[in-house]
Amino acid sequence: MKKIVLGACLFIIATTAINAQTPVNNQLKELINQSFGYFPKLKEAQNAIFTAEDKVVLTDLNKLPNVGAQFGYNYITPVSKATLPINGNNQEIKFIPNHNYTSTVNANYTIADFGRLKASIERSKIDLQLAKDNIELIKNQLANQVATIYYNMVYLQKAIGIQDSVLLFLNENKKIVQTKITNGEALKLDLLNIQANIDNEENKKIDLMNGLQKQQNLLTYTTGTSAKAGNSFDFDITKTTSNKALETSVTNNVEFKLAKDKVDQAVADIAIAKLQDKPSLNVYGAAGFKNGYLPDIYQFKLNSVAGISFNIPLYMGSRTKQQIKLQGHLATQQQLAFSSLNASYKKDIDQALLDIQTNVDRIGNTQAQIDLAKYAQQIAAVRFKNGVGTNLELTNASTNVQRAELNRLQYQYQLCLAKLELAKLMGSVYWQ
Repeated sequence: MKKIVLGACLFIIATTAINAQTPVNNQLKELINQSFGYFPKLKEAQNAIFTAEDKVVLTDLNKLPNVGAQFGYNYITPVSKATLPINGNNQEIKFIPNHNYTSTVNANYTIADFGRLKASIERSKIDLQLAKDNIELIKNQLANQVATIYYNMVYLQKAIGIQDSVLLFLNENKKIVQTKITNGEALKLDLLNIQANIDNEENKKIDLMNGLQKQQNLLTYTTGTSAKAGNSFDFDITKTTSNKALETSVTNNVEFKLAKDKVDQAVADIAIAKLQDKPSLNVYGAAGFKNGYLPDIYQFKLNSVAGISFNIPLYMGSRTKQQIKLQGHLATQQQLAFSSLNASYKKDIDQALLDIQTNVDRIGNTQAQIDLAKYAQQIAAVRFKNGVGTNLELTNASTNVQRAELNRLQYQYQLCLAKLELAKLMGSVYWQ
């Protein structure tokens, strides 16, 4: 009965913790935000935003006219000429000079392209939004990575603490065995057995410390700092249902935003394809100086030209129709990808919620196991000290306590990771 009541209390406490949104500790927030300014992949994504912004500006500049200057020289031979009587004398007249010079300023401007430029600008803006959403996705992934490393370190530090308590217990009993050997109440074999257990637990501690150092290296790699992690699994998230979590994901998660951006890109490409066979209306003009005008073909004269053109594509070999068809299939593909993402997130959310509930239940059950194992250990220690129990009984009792505490620690760790996973799926920005 006591076990049932204790388990129920722990369940209520854990459930209450899920229901209330607990702020993320400041140290973790600081580490995550520090990683944003340090991690190279994020800087690479930031540069992609600059590129997309430049593309928008470049596309928008097509609204302006094109103005250019041209300077030319041609040497022509032979040239048209004739011999004509002038003032009673026959003189040779050239109609164009051998040396021809031109200097011209040209300008042309598109008055109307029936939506092509506007569609291209809108497409560039969608590319920019995609780049911005992509950097947010990398931030979410990086935040999750830093938080996972952080709580890996918490787990390993706690596991090392359990090993330290086990080693303390074994070393204390080693002293008891040594005293018993001196008094002739124990065999040297007992001392060798307990020393073997100590060596085994020391090796486990070394493995844990090695794992902790690896996580420390990963934290330095992602944040540029060698800060130590906290000592508790203090990450929490508001309790929710599967459907509500999925609705939140569709609204807040950047992956859904990116999927929508890709759908928008495909729709914009359809709009551009539909405008390929539209006409365009342009004006143009030029002004400059050139020689070659009669009667003095060597004299430079001002010349100019202006006009308007209306270009109409008449035949494109069904390329426009096929391009529209192709872009339509690509748009459908992106829409199907969005639906697939929705189904995948539904599965992952259900799994995260199940993991949370399962580990809450497990934590409630392990507390009673730990209490019983410690009680059995105390009895075994008293029996061994009084010469009634054996070293094997004491070792088994100690192993049971260690196993129970490690199980609870593992469940607490898994519960924390499940909450982290759910927060990531729901697009929670918990580092702000």
